[in-house]
Amino acid sequence: MKYSHDFKVLGVTPSSRLYGEENTRIQLDFYPSMMRVAIYKEGDYLFPTFSVCPGKSVLPQWGRERLSNDGLSLLDVGSDPFHIKGDSYEVEIDPHNFRLTYRKENGEILFQDREILAYNLEGEFGKGSYHALTREEDEHIYGLGDKTGNVSKNGRRFKMETFDAMGFDSRSSDPLYKQIPFYICTNSKGSYGIYYDTYSNGVLDFGAEINNYYPPYKHAEFEEEALVYYVFFGSIKEIIHSFSYLTGKSFLPPKWSFKYCGSTMAYTDGDHPVEELRNFVSKCREYEIDCGGFYLSSGYTQIGDKRCVFHWNKDKFPDPKGFAEEMKKEGISFLPNIKPAFLTSHPMYEELARKGYFLHYKDGTPATFPFWGGMASYLDFTNKGAYSFWSKCCKESLIDLGYESLWNDNNEFDIHDEEILADGFGHPLPAKRIRSLMPLLMTMASTEAMDLSKRHMEVTRSAPAGFQRYAQTWTGDNRTSFPQFRGNHKMAMTMALSGIAFFGQDIGGFAGPAPDKELFLRWIQYGLFTPRFCLHSWNKDGSSTMPWLYPELKEPVKRLFALRKRLLPYLYSEAMNAAESYMPMLSPVFLKHPGYGEESDLFYCGSSILVCPIFDEGVKSFQFELPECQEGFYLGSSLREGAQEERVLPTDLPLFYVKAGSVLPVIEDGLTLEIYPLESGEFEYRFYSDDSSLANPYDLIKVSCTKGEVIVKGVPAGAKVKLLNAKSRKLTIQ
Repeated sequence: MKYSHDFKVLGVTPSSRLYGEENTRIQLDFYPSMMRVAIYKEGDYLFPTFSVCPGKSVLPQWGRERLSNDGLSLLDVGSDPFHIKGDSYEVEIDPHNFRLTYRKENGEILFQDREILAYNLEGEFGKGSYHALTREEDEHIYGLGDKTGNVSKNGRRFKMETFDAMGFDSRSSDPLYKQIPFYICTNSKGSYGIYYDTYSNGVLDFGAEINNYYPPYKHAEFEEEALVYYVFFGSIKEIIHSFSYLTGKSFLPPKWSFKYCGSTMAYTDGDHPVEELRNFVSKCREYEIDCGGFYLSSGYTQIGDKRCVFHWNKDKFPDPKGFAEEMKKEGISFLPNIKPAFLTSHPMYEELARKGYFLHYKDGTPATFPFWGGMASYLDFTNKGAYSFWSKCCKESLIDLGYESLWNDNNEFDIHDEEILADGFGHPLPAKRIRSLMPLLMTMASTEAMDLSKRHMEVTRSAPAGFQRYAQTWTGDNRTSFPQFRGNHKMAMTMALSGIAFFGQDIGGFAGPAPDKELFLRWIQYGLFTPRFCLHSWNKDGSSTMPWLYPELKEPVKRLFALRKRLLPYLYSEAMNAAESYMPMLSPVFLKHPGYGEESDLFYCGSSILVCPIFDEGVKSFQFELPECQEGFYLGSSLREGAQEERVLPTDLPLFYVKAGSVLPVIEDGLTLEIYPLESGEFEYRFYSDDSSLANPYDLIKVSCTKGEVIVKGVPAGAKVKLLNAKSRKLTIQ
């Protein structure tokens, strides 16, 4: 009977429960800091997950069973089928309409499934899956990948789809490039997290929808009929760690990728890209810029005015392999742009269509879509032959020629028609139901073409959860303006709270006018502290946002890029620490100092640097509060006292602090360890310096501070030590 369902206990194990009503099954699995809920129809095929891959485990080639427990520690919760007591949570199960109530250790209700009906058990809410939970008016919502607006998403409604959102508004546009249905909720009782393990389109609503027949609620709805989701318990940091562990350890990009990486469409879209790139190298020398890589836009693939992936335009690049070798001698690695759609005019199109490698209709006809000035078909990455074909082309057309890093772009798979099918690894299904999976599979196929005995570099624009195992990302085709700049920062904090470790922006903005001088400098100042440090643009006036956009700013630009180079050892070491700890490299201040304003402009880069960026035009000075911190903060060589101050802001250097009790490895006449001591006490730091070894060796630096002496142990061979704010203390290196 609709709206009235009574579930019976079908199975009890120490760590799992199974309930049933007619042909509906509900399975609960319990782990130390989380649990999994699965609601499905008996006998239905659950499409595998490619996002869940706990810790350092390896994903099976064609996915992981959705309800697998491999790599997860199961929790013995006893035998009571309706009351579960975990390590840090309790769950009560009401078998009528199957309502779950979650309690804290002290018995307080943390949250509940919605009263009356929380799930779509017999079509009460139409097609697809549905889940509604209780909601407090003033709760805070964090996460969801690259969503726009404030850091807290409370009161908003978001579409879970992947879109090519060219020139999006960072304050309001939705949807964008990622589909990561994971969020953290903090209410008056504590925090919890939810992750919906699905690739289908959907909606997450955090109070925008109001229904008079129900008390306040938030809800999720997806096109997939089955519903599999995880619930996480603990503090915000613990929840991020649990989610990051569940979806897998982040890959670590090579050290060169943390240097400045150049990019512009103008070079490869022009007639003489080789000459332009050689001039680029010369300009980097003139500006004393240490450039590590260059994003090679898709103009290198052109046939006429069309872009044909894996095709080299030999008029523009007569000797691709020789040119890659030439640039590698200059210290520059290329990241060629690759796109997953083949125009119908592509030289390979007919052969690929004949082999059935495209997303297609029931009769096998390839589905076509508007794509980059023509009609094209998307490669079906759930087809094993197509998947292998892509890897083979990446290797033979790019990697074997010296283009060893890859830029997966325009991979949002704009599919809406239910009649378009994917092979589904032998289980055909409508492609739109796994639309957000396709960019992950594309990235995986690209990765398989690489030499994984050393650190690889890969970037993807679109992605679901789990992509961090293979690639870094960026916020997409952003707009150029001061308000958009601040919106990009809030998006960055949102991505960090979604467990994404390595990302950045198109510094200066991608779409619209070229940034004016002030915005240009402010955005570079901000970008210095992001893992991906890349200026990229498609300015409507035809200019390119390069470091030398304004020749009259040469000296301040040189100082900024010199600072990035100086911080490189710190950035790389912090990247490794982030990957090893399953935590983001950037973070909002409140993640380290609970209670600090969630919408603050300030943010942490790594464990020690507190960045104070400027997002408003014409600002000469501003007031801000440093977070309450027992250790204190350093600015330059002075320990700041007090929590509030006003500073006149330079236009050529960013304002940032270093937390006391920190080691900052920098380049200053070789490797130098800057020690920011405590008044008294001890601290330690893991310094990672390797570039290509996968063994991840580190030096454990230990610092002991008293009023008269600072003792440093474990200094790497050849490194210098510099003591900040010594206050007549003796420096001893042991």
